[in-house]
Amino acid sequence: MALMLAVTMSGEPAMARSPSAVAKTGIDAFTRNCFSPRMTAKKAAEVFEASDISYDFYDLDPLTSAAPSPAQTSATPGTDRRCEVTFAGDFSDDAMIAVLSRLSREKITEPAEVPATHSQTSGTTLLAARRLNPSKIAVVHIGTRQGPNGLETFLNVERLRSPK
Repeated sequence: MALMLAVTMSGEPAMARSPSAVAKTGIDAFTRNCFSPRMTAKKAAEVFEASDISYDFYDLDPLTSAAPSPAQTSATPGTDRRCEVTFAGDFSDDAMIAVLSRLSREKITEPAEVPATHSQTSGTTLLAARRLNPSKIAVVHIGTRQGPNGLETFLNVERLRSPK
């Protein structure tokens, strides 16, 4: 009896990833990369090209020698950087726990006021601002929303100038 294995066009075994596996991949990619000041558009494309994960990244004012990467979607007023990951299902509590843990490990713990440009939505699990330095803050927003294929989890961090 021959054993048959489904194969995709790329030659890779065809395997459906469970929603929880996709969520774990998305959460891990976000926490490992989105808080890094060295993240670039090129690196974002490399690390977020996992199946079933969508992302949005721009950096108009890089902290490194990398070239600025323009926003492909509408930029939130006042922000100079966005890193966002989305995937199907509601894994917002898992995402919040992982993000808060990563912020603590990175010592990004000084609270800042959430600016008026950022507000809770009906699916918000976490909306918080943290001071990065005297002139910059990061706003983290995690929750669920309706996406093109149903309910999705989003993890978003935007960097902006600190309000005077």
